[in-house]
Amino acid sequence: MSSQNRFTDEFKRDAVAQIVDRGYAVSEVAERLGVSTKSL
Repeated sequence: MSSQNRFTDEFKRDAVAQIVDRGYAVSEVAERLGVSTKSL
């Protein structure tokens, strides 16, 4: 079974927005969301 669909589209959009729109560091967002920096 593939793990590619673990995160909802909303989760992904919010994670990207935190980095792109709000200027947070990738490592900070990854830690806060409990995912690896490579996932982001």
